[in-house]
Amino acid sequence: MQTVTLILYELCNSTSKENKMSNNKVALVTGSSRGLGKDMAIALAKKGFDVIVTYQSGKVGAEEVVAAIKSIGQKAIALPLDVAKSNTYDEFVHSVQDKLTSEFDTLHLHALVNNAGTGIHAAFETTTEEQFDQMVNIHLKAAFFLTQKLLPLLHDGSSIVNISSGLARFSFPNFAAYAIMKAGIESLTRYQALELGHRKIRVNTVAPGAIATDFGGGATRDNAEINKQIASLTALGRVGLPDDIGSVIAFLCSDESKWINAQRIEVSGGIFI
Repeated sequence: MQTVTLILYELCNSTSKENKMSNNKVALVTGSSRGLGKDMAIALAKKGFDVIVTYQSGKVGAEEVVAAIKSIGQKAIALPLDVAKSNTYDEFVHSVQDKLTSEFDTLHLHALVNNAGTGIHAAFETTTEEQFDQMVNIHLKAAFFLTQKLLPLLHDGSSIVNISSGLARFSFPNFAAYAIMKAGIESLTRYQALELGHRKIRVNTVAPGAIATDFGGGATRDNAEINKQIASLTALGRVGLPDDIGSVIAFLCSDESKWINAQRIEVSGGIFI
């Protein structure tokens, strides 16, 4: 009888604590100190989310994103995270849990965007095993195991968005190792959606086309010839801009997309249609 009473007390105490917490929604965006991740974080803030920004080495950039989010009127913090190092995930999740209560007055995350990544430009014949393993660690293992570790913090009914690439549908030379990881991400999304559905957690993929950022050395942004070539292949006649992607991410994380699940949404302006 004492055991039952103790369990009921703990349940009531936990529920009471949660009810006292803020109703603000918190999103975590990996790799959000620059590029597409930066715009995703800011777009989420404009949608009413508080945001946890992560960075690998760009602390200054991450702090600038935090400042931009705060200027919108939302809360934000920056945490270091190298997604390639899965042995650091437990420590990272512990930090997130601590910051949720101390900085955001909540117990849960309400959205997770697996965005952090880098690419390699190497021919199939010359891609090394080290390069291949790096792509696996950054893109596949991170989206699989970091999400797994964060599951206890994700609120039932939350949203996960995994970032893929148009290169998982169409092919350009020298992107094999990167592109097949993104194809794996798209399959992972469907399995996550299936197996997390009992918690009403939605999981979708966004696949950007060529975007004018510093990704891949900034070729799409800085090389006029490449920019023109890609624009000529695209129905809307231009390359993408970061805010073409951020607004889609924010939509998928919001309740406005509550019936969208297990989908791949390509945001590429209509390339190779």
